[in-house]
Amino acid sequence: MREAAFIKQNKEKWLEFEQAIFGKTKKNPDELASLYIHLVNDLSYAQTYYPKSKTVTYLNHLASVIYQKIYKTKREETNRLVHFFKTEAPLIVYRNRRYVLYAFILFFLFTAIGAVSAANDGSFVRLIMGDHYVNMTLENIKEGNPVAVYKSGSNWGSAIGITLNNLRVGLLSFAAGIFAGFGTGYILLQNCIMLGSFQYFFYEQDVFWESVRGIWIHGAMEIFAIVIEAAAGFVLGASILFPKTYSRTASLKTGFKDGIKIVLSTMPFTFAAGMLEGFVTRYSPDMPRALNIFIILFTLSVISWYFLIYPFRVNKKMKANVPAI
Repeated sequence: MREAAFIKQNKEKWLEFEQAIFGKTKKNPDELASLYIHLVNDLSYAQTYYPKSKTVTYLNHLASVIYQKIYKTKREETNRLVHFFKTEAPLIVYRNRRYVLYAFILFFLFTAIGAVSAANDGSFVRLIMGDHYVNMTLENIKEGNPVAVYKSGSNWGSAIGITLNNLRVGLLSFAAGIFAGFGTGYILLQNCIMLGSFQYFFYEQDVFWESVRGIWIHGAMEIFAIVIEAAAGFVLGASILFPKTYSRTASLKTGFKDGIKIVLSTMPFTFAAGMLEGFVTRYSPDMPRALNIFIILFTLSVISWYFLIYPFRVNKKMKANVPAI
């Protein structure tokens, strides 16, 4: 069967699926399960005969969303919060993995721009960080503690203030996606240029590794979470620019829900980064180098695994649980 004929034959049924997914028609769990089985049939057929077609992408997206809708209606013994972090959020990240990739590409690009700009313009770091901060850091370097700024304030005061600020940045980055994703890109640009120029500043002062040992104790989770939150903003922006077969309003609703759930999934890591910055980073110059490196690699591994590896495993498990046709 030609693909055009296949689409024409099943178009009405797929539209019914969309109506069920977005709540325009009421379906009980058994009806949803029946629709899901039909949808998996069509997906399997499309994957066999039109493997590189957009039809496969469309049907796979419908299948993923309707699976989650069915899953929500089932009575689960596990806590709703556990289910969210264990299954729901990773599936959303998997479905939007291209935006995670785009966010990381822009992160590395913008950070490099910050570093190159600082390397070629001696006043650039002062322009970005401000004279007071740069002068204070230079004094700290002279005194042998480049990251002494993290010792200011009390442990709890620093941790709470930093955490609230990071949460604000993450939510703002996501919300700015409403401007077709460009607002999110601008906020990511600001943060990355600051990071790149600041790290080059330490390199220029011959204390790069000393700064890494301190800053990245909390920065591994903090910066990684900012990139994931930018990906959530791009998901929101893409829902406006590329509604696909949905109405723009329906697409925006889905993009907002998916994006805000991605942001929520970063919050435990943001809290952890705030606690590390308030209670651990300040002691980095005095702790053994091996412990510095362990904390940095461990925190980076945990958040990398959750957002870059675990979603693929959850998706694979979901496919394995599809009823036999």
